[in-house]
Amino acid sequence: MLKYIHIGVGGFGQHWCTAVLPRLKELGLAEAVAAVDINPEALALAKDQLGLDESRLYTSPEQAFAENKADFVNIVVPPAFHEQMVDLAVAHGCHILSEKPIADTMAGCCRIYRKVKAANLKMAVTMSHRFDQDKQTLEAEIKSGRYGRLNYVVHRFTHACRKFASWGKFRHEIPDPLLIEGTVHHFDIHRALTGSNAKTVYALTWNPPWGEYAGDSTGMIIIDMENGVRVLYEGAKANATTLNGWLHDYLRAECEEATLELDARKLKSMVDKWEGRETVDIPLLEQPAWLNAWLAELFCNWLNGGPEPANSIDDNIHCAALLFAAIESAHTGKPVDVPAFRAENLAAV
Repeated sequence: MLKYIHIGVGGFGQHWCTAVLPRLKELGLAEAVAAVDINPEALALAKDQLGLDESRLYTSPEQAFAENKADFVNIVVPPAFHEQMVDLAVAHGCHILSEKPIADTMAGCCRIYRKVKAANLKMAVTMSHRFDQDKQTLEAEIKSGRYGRLNYVVHRFTHACRKFASWGKFRHEIPDPLLIEGTVHHFDIHRALTGSNAKTVYALTWNPPWGEYAGDSTGMIIIDMENGVRVLYEGAKANATTLNGWLHDYLRAECEEATLELDARKLKSMVDKWEGRETVDIPLLEQPAWLNAWLAELFCNWLNGGPEPANSIDDNIHCAALLFAAIESAHTGKPVDVPAFRAENLAAV
């Protein structure tokens, strides 16, 4: 059974400690050898949740690595601290499973990419929403060929989270919160649905006067994919209503022979015919686990010699490039060539 160090018990780390990591042990794939959190009260929760002795609970990640042999590290801390944790993992020869994005800047993403590849380590980024049941079903339907060629995708993600700390305190304090903490997931969904990386991106972002954010909470984005498919994206965290929030996105795929519409986890196809509109409800795919639980399982299988998962760092560096190219576009008001942006930033580290 694989051994891991878990970093980040509080906040979203609680989801990992209660809903994701125990399943790995049940499957006989991995078990914790240590847990780390700077908050002793949060850290204490890992004792029962991960089955750890108090001596294996650390407020210092350096000490946790020094005193415990692990196959991989699971990183669930804010993006600004990802590189520090990756550096420790690389120094100790540990593979890496990390929350998104790779880092909080493109330069940080590129440094992590270079370090992990140079050390010949495996790393995956938990882009969970792309691997949810409804998005995976939509992707499978688009790629089935039953509806002809894909023309464009429309995506709506809107939330009533305008009050300070309603979306987690740190998200209201960081630059570009919508893009860094929200749209990063959606960009990965767009890449999956279109079957392509981005060619260019143009982003218009802002924060309305009533949004209690230090950075932009709202955005309209157009993406031209390398295969010619286009994406139109609406994202908002300071609206008066939540129309399509987390896990309940609105996605419309306009295909050659039909319109596929996913709205709040219900999927249907629509075709207008002479006698009227034909609407068919499409059942969602079924499997034992989705989201992070599935990604953690795939990662462990990869370490055990299985196939490389779709969320490996080699794939995710393209998502990171789209994310930070969109941020540059938002700041400059100009479209950005995404492959050139990626190449320039990788060459600079």
